[in-house]
Amino acid sequence: MRALISVSDKTGIVEFAQSLKLLGVDIISTGGTSKALKAAGIDVIGISDVTGFPECLDGRVKTLDPHIHAGILAMRDNKDHMKQIQELGVIPIDLVVVNLYPFKATILKEGVSLEDAIENIDIGGPTAKNYQDVSVIVDPMDYSIVFDELKGSGKVSRKTNFYLSSKVFEHTSSYDTLIASYMRKQRGADDLPETVTLTYEKIQDMRYGENPHQKAAFYKEVANTKGMLTDAVQLHGKELSFNNINDTNGALELCKEYTEPTVVACKHANPCGVGSGKDIYEAYMRAYTSDPKSIYGGIVVVNREIDVKVAQEINKIFIEIVMAPSFSSEALEILRQKKNIRLLELKNIEEKQPETALDLKKVSGGLLIQTIDSKLYDGELKVVTINSLYQKEMADLEFTWKIVKYAKSNGIAIGKNKQSLGVGPGQVNRIWACEQAIAHCKEALGADILKGASLASDAFFPFPDCVEAASAAGITAIIQPGGANRDQESIDACNKHGIAMVFTGMRHFRH
Repeated sequence: MRALISVSDKTGIVEFAQSLKLLGVDIISTGGTSKALKAAGIDVIGISDVTGFPECLDGRVKTLDPHIHAGILAMRDNKDHMKQIQELGVIPIDLVVVNLYPFKATILKEGVSLEDAIENIDIGGPTAKNYQDVSVIVDPMDYSIVFDELKGSGKVSRKTNFYLSSKVFEHTSSYDTLIASYMRKQRGADDLPETVTLTYEKIQDMRYGENPHQKAAFYKEVANTKGMLTDAVQLHGKELSFNNINDTNGALELCKEYTEPTVVACKHANPCGVGSGKDIYEAYMRAYTSDPKSIYGGIVVVNREIDVKVAQEINKIFIEIVMAPSFSSEALEILRQKKNIRLLELKNIEEKQPETALDLKKVSGGLLIQTIDSKLYDGELKVVTINSLYQKEMADLEFTWKIVKYAKSNGIAIGKNKQSLGVGPGQVNRIWACEQAIAHCKEALGADILKGASLASDAFFPFPDCVEAASAAGITAIIQPGGANRDQESIDACNKHGIAMVFTGMRHFRH
């Protein structure tokens, strides 16, 4: 039996090669792998001794030779194949241990040059189509499986070979996709490609998906994900569920919109309480008091360190998840008193996704792809009413516009003094969302709180009914995209009731 070993990742390779030698396997090897095996006292056959041709071009050409590929691809039960390789002087290779140059590790380095990246593109992967006769290993975790079968029966089963072959193609597919994606970015392409191949690495299996009968897993992009949810470190609590991760992501993305101390509470991926303040305690109290009912069992994301004072408040109710850039040791001690709360630490929590990042939505038989909704406004805001805006109202409108951007459509958000007062998300018509947001305000904080408040709508008003409802509640400023055929009716209603209205020129549908 012959084995070809040529690996970039040398984890466990010396031990595996030593085990193969004990079973009488001849080992062919190349370059750095050959040196490592020889240094460990393992007798190897140099690749040039098989090919009759020296390794050349700084190692770019080693195994590209019929003496190697024919030895791997020859089908053992095909008499013509075996006759041909015998006539050509080719000896069959039964085991291939190969993994590719570290392209991923290279491009993730700070300041890596295009030239360095190119040199770490392997010219080809292992030839795994002949799985009936040849075992091909790309994952060091599989060394023990192969050795155990060889030791037990003298051969590797066809079932195991098929498993190994499928892993090879997963490996090379991911590798090639990563290269293609990198090259696309290097050429500055900003269009959506004609064909899409994606590569993600599994972080963990989930107990189940959105519902217990659905399978699920959590995957990470092969890229610099600093400040992204996939880089969060769990400090306490039971494992995260599919819904936990999905809901936390929505809260995290909303929290990134704010630079001052801010707390975002979400429930079922919708914001239910948002507060900003001079410190994180003030921000938390504003987020909590805006809707103390909905925050129960929700997700809380904070953009500053959580201290003792905030931890004590959080511990008064049941919260599923708390995410922050850091926790003081005393705060951690307090929060860990509850075994079911999940505590996530995410350094660089303020880092946003690049504008070129993609948003993916699976549909039956296909995939919808778009760039992320990275902007807040489209150009300058336009005051369309005779009533001008005060600086405070403008600050309230911007604060509330950020909230409605992350509420499911149709969505309405009401805010005042750096505090959300009510959110009406995911309604089938806009007036229902408006009425729901107003009702939430009244229930949690009383009707008087609405006087002088600001209202944001994720899309235009098709009718003036939302203006009428806002006026009746005491709201004095509205922000919305504009662009409806009947915009003037809403403008006229605002002018009639003394409400200032701003058009953004940009909507924020969220489905």
